[in-house]
Amino acid sequence: MHRFKITELGENAFWLRGDEREHLVRVLRLVPGDDIVGFDNTGAEYYATILKIEDKSVTCRILETSHPEVEAKTKVYLVAGLSKGEKMEWVIQKGTELGMSGLVPLRVKRAVMRLEGNKAVDRVERWQKIASEAAKQSHRVQEPKIFAVADWVELQKVLPANTQWLIPYEEEKTERLFTVLNSLAPLLPIALIIGPEGGFEPSEVTWAQEHLGAKSVSLGPRILRAETAALAATAMVLAHYGDLG
Repeated sequence: MHRFKITELGENAFWLRGDEREHLVRVLRLVPGDDIVGFDNTGAEYYATILKIEDKSVTCRILETSHPEVEAKTKVYLVAGLSKGEKMEWVIQKGTELGMSGLVPLRVKRAVMRLEGNKAVDRVERWQKIASEAAKQSHRVQEPKIFAVADWVELQKVLPANTQWLIPYEEEKTERLFTVLNSLAPLLPIALIIGPEGGFEPSEVTWAQEHLGAKSVSLGPRILRAETAALAATAMVLAHYGDLG
């Protein structure tokens, strides 16, 4: 059945408006009597039938409510240095499919992309829509949050206070990711700070270590592209704690 993000939830019904209503009516051409699935980012999933289609809303009667265990028990956040082209979109889409809890776009010294003001706001809105669509496709019940573009000094205010910070770094030769994961608490959030195409400046890694308590880790002997590192690290963390594989 087709999946939709609920706009408004009632006791025995929910409503779809805006883009969700347009997708149901104009793209999928569903009609009253068709069954669908709705989710509201609380972890619940609602099986429903379409009752009424109006100009600005679709009314759906709830038939059954469930709480499927599809969300990762370990919350993994990506803090991704701004990358050019479609790389950020790729990371958001695939990271959502893997199970990331959210993504913080980070301004870093070697980033090719520069986002400020309204341009940054518009881009984040687009990225959130990509995350929402990927959450539907992968049958998740909570879509990842795409945070506003941040600077280094803002990171601690963005993510939870008990976040455990890791920074995969190509110059790290001693600490391997899996070794460090053994020392972390899987029920506390984990943030993976991933560099842009040109990597981090050494001073940025040092700042993260001193101000965030970040641990520098190696993902292996080969140099990975920024988008590959983001997705590989996410998959490795979730697999290590039993969520994948």
